[in-house]
Amino acid sequence: MPVRVVLIDDHEMVIEGLKAMLTPFADRVQVVGEVVGADNALTVIDQLDPDIVLCDVRMHRVSGLDLCREIRDRRPDQKVILLSVYDDEQYLFQAMRVGAAGYLLKGISSDELVRQLDRVQAGASAIDAGLAARAAETAARLQSDQFWPGARHGLTQRESEILSLVVTGLSNRGIAAKLVIGEETVKTHLSSVYRKLGVRDRTSAAAMALREGIFR
Repeated sequence: MPVRVVLIDDHEMVIEGLKAMLTPFADRVQVVGEVVGADNALTVIDQLDPDIVLCDVRMHRVSGLDLCREIRDRRPDQKVILLSVYDDEQYLFQAMRVGAAGYLLKGISSDELVRQLDRVQAGASAIDAGLAARAAETAARLQSDQFWPGARHGLTQRESEILSLVVTGLSNRGIAAKLVIGEETVKTHLSSVYRKLGVRDRTSAAAMALREGIFR
């Protein structure tokens, strides 16, 4: 029987692209449902009972990581694969923590995507090969405390760097100028920092960084 899949992304164009990628493999994969955004995702999944949910990591209103956690809390046996443009092992670690069965990059080929869906259906994990290799190296360095401040809290190197500048009192504009990046990029990284630290704003993030001794 084909693997039954539900697609979740907040861009309809991405969903249509995934459907087009999977159409030639109808004997192995069947797209039984699609959800634009996360609002009705849980309802659709409950109704369709798919084998695998293929979900974007970053959506406008809800993080795919948070949605994956909700799905797994509600349906512990549900397999969820997260799709991302972020080639960053820290996002992979976050995905594994919320119970994802896989973390794949959006540049994946259709053949490889179908192969990974088959792997997950058979009980294995689906992880981009290059990312998995770097994640193993990162895990080894974390165990020996050879890493950047904040890594143990799941922060990427760039997120840690931005948080350190928040602690010094720099505004988003000041951080952007210092790191030669856009202000919107700073805001995106800070949103990720807040989520990973479990805080709501820059003041709380700075306070937690000092309280936890992230920067010594």
